[in-house]
Amino acid sequence: MKRSTSAIRRRAFDRLARIIVTLGGTAVILSIIGMFVFLVKEVVPLFLSPHGTQSGHFAGDLDRGEPSQSSLVGLDEYQEIIYLLSGGAERQIRFFNAQSGAPIAVELPPGLAGAYIVSIARAAGSGHRFAFATKDGRLIPVTIEFTSGFDQGERRITPTLTFGAPVQVTPATERILRLAYQPTDQGPLTAALTDQGHLWYAAGASGSSPALLTNHGNESVTSFIFDSRGETLSVGTAGGKLYRYELREGVQPSHSETIPVAPAGTAVTALSYLIGDRSLVIGSGAGEVSVWMPVREAQESPVTRFRLIHRLDTHPASVTGISPSLRNKGFITGDAQGNLFVHYATSSQTVLKLSGNGQAIRALAFSPKADGAVIFSDQGELRTYAIRNPHPETTVATLLAPVWYEGYDRPEHVWQSSSGADDFEAKFGLMPLIFGTLKGTFYAMLVAVPLALLGAIYTAMFMAPHLRAKIKPTIEIMAALPTVILGFLAGLWIAPMLERIFPAMVAMMIAVPAGVIVTSVLWQYFPATVTRRLRPGMEAFILIPVIIGVVWACLALNQPMESLLFGGSYKTWFATHWGLRYDQRNALVVGFAMGFAIVPIIYSISEEALTNVPRHLIAGSLALGATRWQTLVKLVLVSASPGIFSALMIGFGRAIGETMIVLMATGNTPIMEWSVFNGFRTLSANIAVEIPEAPHGGTLYRTLFLAALVLFAFTFLINTVAEMIRQRLRTKYSQY
Repeated sequence: MKRSTSAIRRRAFDRLARIIVTLGGTAVILSIIGMFVFLVKEVVPLFLSPHGTQSGHFAGDLDRGEPSQSSLVGLDEYQEIIYLLSGGAERQIRFFNAQSGAPIAVELPPGLAGAYIVSIARAAGSGHRFAFATKDGRLIPVTIEFTSGFDQGERRITPTLTFGAPVQVTPATERILRLAYQPTDQGPLTAALTDQGHLWYAAGASGSSPALLTNHGNESVTSFIFDSRGETLSVGTAGGKLYRYELREGVQPSHSETIPVAPAGTAVTALSYLIGDRSLVIGSGAGEVSVWMPVREAQESPVTRFRLIHRLDTHPASVTGISPSLRNKGFITGDAQGNLFVHYATSSQTVLKLSGNGQAIRALAFSPKADGAVIFSDQGELRTYAIRNPHPETTVATLLAPVWYEGYDRPEHVWQSSSGADDFEAKFGLMPLIFGTLKGTFYAMLVAVPLALLGAIYTAMFMAPHLRAKIKPTIEIMAALPTVILGFLAGLWIAPMLERIFPAMVAMMIAVPAGVIVTSVLWQYFPATVTRRLRPGMEAFILIPVIIGVVWACLALNQPMESLLFGGSYKTWFATHWGLRYDQRNALVVGFAMGFAIVPIIYSISEEALTNVPRHLIAGSLALGATRWQTLVKLVLVSASPGIFSALMIGFGRAIGETMIVLMATGNTPIMEWSVFNGFRTLSANIAVEIPEAPHGGTLYRTLFLAALVLFAFTFLINTVAEMIRQRLRTKYSQY
């Protein structure tokens, strides 16, 4: 009876244990799947296709006979009010409700009274700043501002108008056909094309004499624009050329460059600078859209030349207008058939195409938040669009391939998520982070693998058993040391010390192994009366004073070696002879610190694998006349290879995911150089640094989750392949 009760109890405990183990294993698997699903959920929106829909359509009630350059449109930040600027003698500025199209009454200042408007220009940059050109050659600056408030819980947007002092920009006898305007700290800049074919330039306040620009020769001018700083005037012609003028205060414009930007005979029909004033978008009569920017002729040369950087999808008709985003490198273009295209310059992509109705787009504007657009057709219709494209800068190519960013001489891999400048373009190249992860892992394994494996071999095969019982637990306890402590010591102690004693450290890497080898060889020739005094497995203690002596000698000779070999400064010598820069926090420091962190893992697993080789196999090998080294190489290492390989892969995975050491000891510079003297940035450290500042749901936020997904997938792939190889090794050498 008692035996039956005991058996029932054992079966119950076995069943309970089986259920607990099953539940635990299932929970682990579900947790991993859950993490993967969550990461994918956060990353997928980065690659969703943008979409746009027409949100409004109504007549603008405008005289359709006005020339195309006498109309401009725009939106407020919340897309509640549309403004329409038009030529003529009355109703030059009107406001409409963006939802219903109903006119909004706004009292106009008397500045336009009696003025006949023949052309209108929008200033580059932020804000709603314009200039009206009158029939008698004057320019009237206009600024539209929107103020928001709340009335009974509803937002109210109120537009206000401000007029500046008129400026005479052309002779009164010439009628202005096209206008460019840009306010600066020194006064407004103006360029005006007249019915006589003259291109006039005026700078400063009223009273300054306009200058006639003639470098374009007999070519007809079709478009021109200032940059937002007022430093450059770009002029496009009917022959497809772009003339660039450098503008300096108090000096006449100087012609700096002529570039063919469109096929011969194809007019440049639209120009617009993107935010930052380096990239110039050019639209042509053939529907071509391209982005140009200045690039240095040579790496150290201050001379720049305008070059074609991006070519985007071609319109089916002539490009009639370009409107840039005030937030990023996106912009919209319209054509003579009413088509509206949404582009993003950095990725060289036309992300959205909205078909037109055959009516030429006369004026268009991107909303301040780049989430909408308004166009005005030559038939007097206003159409508004809602555009959703929250992550235009992110594509597979911009994440993994070299990208040609503004200010760079060639396409490069760059990670730079923030800056102090308002016109900064975030750069989300993951390759520097992937490279940094592999670089840090490589140098850590380079330090850890020889130390851990050789230590495990000596402990398992040659060390005295009573010493092994003490040393093995001591090394394993090292794994419990917090990595933040190792990172702290590496960044604040090891890095400065290594910088001071670098010549001695190089000497140690050569002298210490040489001293060990020489001592071991000489030990073979010591008299037997001396060698027998040490118990087997204690020979290594002879090397301790040798190593200490060699290290002391190298440290003592640090300054003499630096003076003799490197001319007094190894940093200067490296920079002069090899072009290498020595950073205090570099890969060498990380290799030592992170290698120290993974040594216990590789050592412990490898030592267990070596120890578990059946002793009768080792005894048989020795009995047949093999030496201990022959037994180690031919038998023990082969039999223990699955376990040793597992140790290496676990150490590899530990190094890939390390965060605190690389965060504190590398300088976190996302560069792609294998030099041991430079720092780097890893995927895990980048997530730790950037995630506190990443806006929830933003591009940076989701890109960091993509980095986590890459790290997750990479680790999973490595572990899967490692397990497959381990199983093959285990099957192959199971005969041992």
